[in-house]
Amino acid sequence: MAGDFAHRYPNVNRFVFERGWIEIGADEYSRSLIQALDLGGLVWEGKAGYDSLDEALVDLEHGLAQWMKEVAVDE
Repeated sequence: MAGDFAHRYPNVNRFVFERGWIEIGADEYSRSLIQALDLGGLVWEGKAGYDSLDEALVDLEHGLAQWMKEVAVDE
């Protein structure tokens, strides 16, 4: 099962194991349902709502791919 997640969301998997953490869920402190953070703070923030958790994770996957490219995270 873990291999399936890593295969489907390689950037999310890499980010969590090498850089930071993700937060999923609505609360009164954030306007987004899903976020990626590292020790420096907010790295990526999603939308306020999604039709499914999978849709949120796909958005996170693309967002982290772009972020890693912009900050030139070593391959």
